[in-house]
Amino acid sequence: MKFNTKTIHGGQKHDPAYGAVMPPIYQTSTYAQSTPGGHKGFEYSRTHNPTRKALENAFASIENAKYGLAFGSGLAAIDAVIKLLSPGDEVISTNDLYGGTYRLFTKVFEKFGIKFHFIGMDNAANIEAYINEKTKLIWVETPTNPMLNIIDIKAVANVAQKHDVLLAVDNTFATPYLQQPLDLGADIVMHSATKYLGGHSDVVMGALMLNNDDIAKKLHFIQNASGAICGPQDSFLVLRGIKTLHVRMQRHCENGKAVAEFLMKHPKIENVYWPGFENHPNHEVARSQMKDFGGMLSFTTKGNDYEASIKIVEKLKIFTLAESLGGVESLSGHPASMTHASIPKEEREKIGVVDSLIRLSVGIEDEDDLINDLKQALG
Repeated sequence: MKFNTKTIHGGQKHDPAYGAVMPPIYQTSTYAQSTPGGHKGFEYSRTHNPTRKALENAFASIENAKYGLAFGSGLAAIDAVIKLLSPGDEVISTNDLYGGTYRLFTKVFEKFGIKFHFIGMDNAANIEAYINEKTKLIWVETPTNPMLNIIDIKAVANVAQKHDVLLAVDNTFATPYLQQPLDLGADIVMHSATKYLGGHSDVVMGALMLNNDDIAKKLHFIQNASGAICGPQDSFLVLRGIKTLHVRMQRHCENGKAVAEFLMKHPKIENVYWPGFENHPNHEVARSQMKDFGGMLSFTTKGNDYEASIKIVEKLKIFTLAESLGGVESLSGHPASMTHASIPKEEREKIGVVDSLIRLSVGIEDEDDLINDLKQALG
């Protein structure tokens, strides 16, 4: 079954009760048992729910995985992965990553004795210097948030396998439509399903996909024991969103390219960060591991003018100034004061998250309207 068909049919079956084409919303907390322990596969909805199970099957299908797990948010999914570790363990992480991930690592898990190294991974060889007998996990985002750096998943996987270290990849920006990290050697794939998988800015959810039986068993235990699961209504919404992922991503990519090229030529713009440009540092890696270059990009204004950048995002009309990304509507954001405000300023600026940086999530509207909106905002 090819990807476009998987988004609609992957891991799915018609409801056995009445043949419903879409899995029903099983809005129930518990299930009748004929005798203690005698049930039809479901006993309590924190542990399992038929609607969530249908979604988890879809998650697994689109990432070519054996297992899919759905959580109450992307951060809840990341939290479950880090709970595989023990005090004294070390994690090597991308230095350019979502601010919420950085906050979870440094403000929550560091105090439990887990050490994190945040490094540039544009060259996978950089990782070797940080690996020791305590290293248990490499955490990768690619493309990164918000600088759109590209990391060679296959090269990092080779390093991880050489040292018997787990590799987890945050695939939120690319989606399985563009990139499938498990096929490139990753052990675990994470998504903020709030973003492109849901696709309509109406739900908060996280996902994990993997193939390893033992790790899946441990993550299922953590999911049930910690209880950070999603409800059946949210499961239904994301399952519905996945069914149009392939057609939405085509338009996100087309519009992203048009907007990036417009900004690159604009006299008020200093830098545009988008992996589709041939002068992007890891453009060839992006070409080799991604189907296209996505709808996310960032840019800076000339002179690194904070006030000018704030005025631009305030003047945009079709691009809504808001947190999040990946919905059908275009969004703009100011990472330094919004999504990445939890990262200290000196750390942000080391990786390029300067005060003039603006991040765009390019939606699926008409590209002319998007470009005209940017024209008027840039004056």
